Amino acid sequence: MLQGYWAQLLEVTEEAAIAALPLCGLGDKTAADQAAVDGMHRAFARAALKARVAIGEGEMDEAPMLYIGEEMGGGGPECDIAVDPLEGTTLTAESQPGAMTVLAAGPRDALLHAPDMYMEKFCAGPAARGRLDPQAPLSENLRLLARTLGKAPAELRVALLDRPRHKEILAELRKAGAKVRLLPAGDVGPAVATCLPDGDLDLVVGTGGAPEGVIAAAAVRCLGGEFWCRLSPEGEDERRRMVEMLGAEAGRLMLLQEVVRSDDLVFAATSVTDSVAGPAPCAALHGSYIHSLVVAGGVVRRVRRFVPAE
Repeated sequence: MLQGYWAQLLEVTEEAAIAALPLCGLGDKTAADQAAVDGMHRAFARAALKARVAIGEGEMDEAPMLYIGEEMGGGGPECDIAVDPLEGTTLTAESQPGAMTVLAAGPRDALLHAPDMYMEKFCAGPAARGRLDPQAPLSENLRLLARTLGKAPAELRVALLDRPRHKEILAELRKAGAKVRLLPAGDVGPAVATCLPDGDLDLVVGTGGAPEGVIAAAAVRCLGGEFWCRLSPEGEDERRRMVEMLGAEAGRLMLLQEVVRSDDLVFAATSVTDSVAGPAPCAALHGSYIHSLVVAGGVVRRVRRFVPAE
């Protein structure tokens, strides 16, 4: 099973984080992203896996990419990956919290194979699984989630990206009295946090990148949470690509089991700055410690690894 390869997949995010770390705080998000991409390529070249990118990061913001359909690895079991070599490129460039290198892996054809575009997302923790209504408006799901968690709606902790496109969602959340965290970038970490026992969020909503959505969905399925989404193309070119890859019904609401079609999954993330994966790398004598989060087979592992100085 793929879950047995979690350590090799972790090495991929670790090497990407180590590569991006020297560029943290230097103001060049593209260089940091390129370093993370290069680190992932190096690590995959050593891995005893044959990995294919089902959905990758890069086309939408003209960043360095691991492109859709790219195959990597030194041979072995076949798998598909959803990948964001550096979640939070701007956060890294500005040395702000929330940056991490991240991927999700599953069997071939188990992860949504879709273009790199925007995606509307709804993500909540295990207590919400099967107790919400994907067809209902946000206000109703806030009420249902609050009741499920034994809270008042005003006690809900909700995160969404701080973008003008979320004006109406933000107004709805304010009306309900929810405690809102506006994210400057990076919604994978907050989505994962909704499903962790020590997480500090109840819900993540709004529109962000599709690769990040698939990665989050894999983590949520590993952890037993709730997730649904809808691809949100901008313009005719993106709409055409979406239909070509997914068919005429590509723009419909998709439930978790349609986005991630297996339980044989691995989610791995390594912190570049403080994130859900753990503290930022910290200096030690003759090297530094890096921190990661891995979820496989329902087991959550927090890994601290010493990296010798070069």
